[in-house]
Amino acid sequence: MPLQTAAAKESTMIVAMQDQATEENIQHVIERMVDLGFNVHRTTGTQQTILAGVGKPTEFDVTEFKVLAGVQDAYRITQPYKLAGRKFRPEGTTITFPNGVVVGGKEVTIMAGPCSVESREQILLSAQQVKAAGAQFLRGGAYKPRSSPYSFQGMGVEGLKLLREVADMTGLLVITEVMEISQIEVMLPYIDCFQVGARNMQNFNLLRELGHVRKPVLMKRGIAATIEEVLLSAEYILSGGNYDLMLCERGIRTYETYTRNTMDISAIPVLKKLTHLPVFGDPSHGVGIRDFVPPMALASVAAGADGLLMEMHPNPDKAMSDGAQSLFPEQLEKLVAQLRALAPVVGRTVA
Repeated sequence: MPLQTAAAKESTMIVAMQDQATEENIQHVIERMVDLGFNVHRTTGTQQTILAGVGKPTEFDVTEFKVLAGVQDAYRITQPYKLAGRKFRPEGTTITFPNGVVVGGKEVTIMAGPCSVESREQILLSAQQVKAAGAQFLRGGAYKPRSSPYSFQGMGVEGLKLLREVADMTGLLVITEVMEISQIEVMLPYIDCFQVGARNMQNFNLLRELGHVRKPVLMKRGIAATIEEVLLSAEYILSGGNYDLMLCERGIRTYETYTRNTMDISAIPVLKKLTHLPVFGDPSHGVGIRDFVPPMALASVAAGADGLLMEMHPNPDKAMSDGAQSLFPEQLEKLVAQLRALAPVVGRTVA
């Protein structure tokens, strides 16, 4: 059954509580929603509490909720993505990491590093270089989904250990790709953020499991996915209770062959309008050609991106994977300097 059809059969109601609503008011509303058959997701923003009821309840009338004590408004949600829609968190989602880095706020977050962890020397030098350039996250693949079974597949657990070691040495956070459910538990002690790659955007079993994990997730757009499909995939993670989710535009497959993919810059402002989730741009995969990565990174921030995920290698010409799209260290430094100049124009900052 298509995902859209299954999702459409569910009903969703949003109840926005008043600023002065008491906890007793909120609990009374939650109890009434549960009685009707809703699964209730609660989010508390800076000004008010939002209750999202998702499920297949008996017939209900939203006007019944509008008159309950402490309720500001109540309405049905007709779009197929329920928790990913901006109405669930009108002020937007921010994600705070243990070291104080905040994603989704005013500051543009930079994640950079090599495509793959190749050795301790390589990943340590990479960490030092991305830190010096101004990044907050070290990216690097311990498990690599490759189109060819004969290509380098990553170092596995040893790669995870190296990522954690060098990140702790340099004060960076770690983001790396999870490819299957069995890797989640193994990765938890070593990483700060899971990355779901484009190939796995519709691996719904994996997404469901990540919804049960209390660790942030960055999910990339599939190579031929529509924006609605991206948001429906996000719904799988959110419905499990993991609201620390980021989306990433990484280019889509079109008839154009000059670049590796076509970087859909327009998807960034569209997603920012439709969802409360932070949105990243990945210009490295977006075009696949090193010289075009900086202009696409700048364009992403100008379009409203909350962060950038980019590949940088100490020696791209000798990289074991994706060398052609990996920036040289000096290119990353120059790009971050340009981002610092651009960010204030669109009301943002870069560390």
